[in-house]
Amino acid sequence: MTTSIENVTPRQSRVLLVEDHPLFRERLALLINKDPGMTVCGEADNIQQAMEVIRATQPDIAIVDISLRGSSGLELIKDLRAQEIDLPVLVLSMHDENLYAERVLRAGARGYVTKNETSLVVIEAIQAVLAGEVYVSKSMTTKIISRMSAAGPSRAGEGGVESLADRELEVFQLIGSGRTLKEIAELLHLGESTVDTYRARIKEKLGLRSAAEVYLRAGQWVKERD
Repeated sequence: MTTSIENVTPRQSRVLLVEDHPLFRERLALLINKDPGMTVCGEADNIQQAMEVIRATQPDIAIVDISLRGSSGLELIKDLRAQEIDLPVLVLSMHDENLYAERVLRAGARGYVTKNETSLVVIEAIQAVLAGEVYVSKSMTTKIISRMSAAGPSRAGEGGVESLADRELEVFQLIGSGRTLKEIAELLHLGESTVDTYRARIKEKLGLRSAAEVYLRAGQWVKERD
């Protein structure tokens, strides 16, 4: 008597894309769907839509941008944790890893990769998070360990910057990178008056006296994180 063994196709990992730039989202979906072990099960460009898709499709991983339509991807990560939804999140963002990796990991994400990385690195990061690992670049891992083990007080002004809310930090970083209010508004899909309000909140929280001091402090902070 012989026993036949049927070929069993391994289950594909289901990937949710949370990204508010349609063209980039489309390219990312094409990249992921080319991998035989993964398939894009849903897409969203804001937090509310993302939560609806999560409940409907039960993804294995969410790839989330920090800058979303009307909100921040960090808020989505925190919402998932608050609602005890066990969904691994990999942040894929235009923002410098040095500026955001630690914050997104503290919020509950399992990894961080920048949009200027190669396709191979992005796939590697997704696979690492799916395997239960935490993914950041080797250089970022070294910096995080160094900061955790360093003795003495933190760098001057760091605590003040840490008090900024997620969207305020985005604006602060973009100011420090030399962006104008108009450019920031376009990048974050906000009105210029809203960005100006964030700048005012930053000035108040950091105890600065003028918009010029905000630009100076933001530029210094960005350089410190390089």
